[in-house]
Amino acid sequence: MIRIEPLGDRALLVTLADDGARIGATTSARVRAAAARLRGAHEALTDVVPAYASVAVHYDPARVRCRHEEPPHDALARWVAARLERLGDAGAEQGRLVEIPVRYGGEHGPDLASLAEARDLAIEEVVALHTAPEYVVHFVGFMPGFAYLGGLDPRLATPRREVPRTSVPAGSVGIGGAQTGVYPVASPGGWQLIGRTDVPLFDPSREPAALLAAGDRVRFRAVP
Repeated sequence: MIRIEPLGDRALLVTLADDGARIGATTSARVRAAAARLRGAHEALTDVVPAYASVAVHYDPARVRCRHEEPPHDALARWVAARLERLGDAGAEQGRLVEIPVRYGGEHGPDLASLAEARDLAIEEVVALHTAPEYVVHFVGFMPGFAYLGGLDPRLATPRREVPRTSVPAGSVGIGGAQTGVYPVASPGGWQLIGRTDVPLFDPSREPAALLAAGDRVRFRAVP
């Protein structure tokens, strides 16, 4: 099921899964396939932004060709619906594999010990479980370069901190609920911090500035 609705007066929200659908590989592939099929395919589009189960399609209303007295969002919605007809996951190409070295625990991961205790695991088990999967970037958001990674072992799922920190160092690796991710810049944050990396996740002088994009794969590697 695909649902298309206005998102303000210069964007459409294309929802590709029911509200209750579990976020996973199938939904993620459909989202990436839809984004790939839409991106650059219409002169009015200014940006295509994938999320967990939807794609935001930003456009310039003045460049949308409309029928008599038809609003631009209706005209573009018609085009989007036709463009995404018979959408599967074709076009959802597998992204790059990026390895991220992480120093776990101590000053780099101040929540590692308490998380291990809460999950009835040894610290070494937490590190082993966190470094075992090949994660997939569902989408990038919250702040520039922050990638939401799917694939966390359910045994490590842990609620966010009740009181967020006012400052989290750049490169901090955290767990929030059933997800893991890396803070690209210093900022407030409420995820459980288990380690830190020196790999720059966001660099404005780099093109592209964000290291990770939707569909990329991530492996964490423990280092001393």
